[in-house]
Amino acid sequence: MLSANMVALAYLVAAVLFILALKGLSSPESARRGNLYGILGMTLAVVVTLLMSGVVNYAWIFAAVFVGGAFGVVVARKIPMTDMPQLVAAMHSLVGLAAVLIAVSALYNPAAYGIATVGGGLSIASRIELFLGTFIGAITFTASIVAFAKLQGLMSGSPLVFKGQHAVNLLLGLIMLAAGIAFCFTQDWTPFLIMTGVALVLGVLLIAPIGGADMPVIVSMLNSYSGWAAAGIGFTLNNNMLIIAGALVGSSGAILSYIMCKAMNRSLFNVLLGGFGGEAVAGGGAAAVGERPVHSGSAEDAGFLLSNARSVIIVPGYGLAVARAQHALKEMADALNGAGVDVRFAIHPVAGRMPGHMNVLLAEADVPYDIVLEMDEINPEFSDADVALIIGANDVVNPAAKNDSGSPIYGMPILEVNKAAHVIVVKRSLSPGYAGIDNDLFYMDKTMMLFSDAKKACESILKALS
Repeated sequence: MLSANMVALAYLVAAVLFILALKGLSSPESARRGNLYGILGMTLAVVVTLLMSGVVNYAWIFAAVFVGGAFGVVVARKIPMTDMPQLVAAMHSLVGLAAVLIAVSALYNPAAYGIATVGGGLSIASRIELFLGTFIGAITFTASIVAFAKLQGLMSGSPLVFKGQHAVNLLLGLIMLAAGIAFCFTQDWTPFLIMTGVALVLGVLLIAPIGGADMPVIVSMLNSYSGWAAAGIGFTLNNNMLIIAGALVGSSGAILSYIMCKAMNRSLFNVLLGGFGGEAVAGGGAAAVGERPVHSGSAEDAGFLLSNARSVIIVPGYGLAVARAQHALKEMADALNGAGVDVRFAIHPVAGRMPGHMNVLLAEADVPYDIVLEMDEINPEFSDADVALIIGANDVVNPAAKNDSGSPIYGMPILEVNKAAHVIVVKRSLSPGYAGIDNDLFYMDKTMMLFSDAKKACESILKALS
């Protein structure tokens, strides 16, 4: 068994590795190294925890590790990269559930966790810790399940709203808080279970009214919630490593959510309560689409424009992920590079359904990191580009964000593809994006619409280039 000083030193090393992991994950070039640091840190933390004197039954622990590890290996091998957003949401739900189950176990048998008082109960500090960890974990659990269902298509991605929804949420929040306070004073099971049940319901009601356009922010926020839930339970278990790791995840997730909200020119409060991203807005939709002419073309037309360009900027969106077209797109980009065309990729901070979704897809297809540029880097280059090729993106390239003060997305920073000499948009139809509004880009004289599945379009353009 390890001494207390050795455990503290090992936990310190693991904490440093976690910090290095977060630093590495801030850039695609260093992401692999960051993941390695995270794996090493977690491995060290787990091994050290298992060697502590409080661990008395290894059989159950290793059985659980085997079952969970086997499940993780199967999932990791079978889940395609295009389904990563819903996998991340599902993983967050497990963290929340673990926090709730640990809290229930600690309340049932405080002595087993070394937090029992002389009379066998819990101190007021331990009760507060259980209260915080439980309700954050419960909200994270059900909220993540709803997010998973929306991302997986098991339920509508549109906002699910009803009259008086905010008032109901406020009332439930007050009931949860009152039950939690009662638990802190009495240590009774009844207020604890009421608090937990209400928190589970709140998790559903908080995410149901959030539309698909805000899913990247929500996935990031759920990541933050899971971290704070883990930190709260770390206090219950008196485990400094869990507190540190949870705080790192919670704070980094919150900061990322803020950055993404800033990229959308919206507040986090507006995202959580606005129900943005599903309702059709007046002026958009099929009626307006039918009244506005578009210039449609073929893959051969697109191939001609691309092959005669000096500079091409490609903007991937969620349609690329749905069609699993990243490899076909990479082949097309390679063909253009081989013909002497300067090809770069432009990434919007909220493109896709989770933070970094497009970066992950392009990395899977081995697109070089140095030609994948973020919005602030690439926007000044569009005015010098001969062709902007949009594949599966919509709201993040909509000029209404800059030109129409009445638009729901007005003020949101966009990729300024409309400044390129020519624009090619690969899209299955003229249907609005997740913001529910029509896109003026589709009707510009310089825009050619290529109505097709993203993968089929890339393959057809590649054939035309050949």
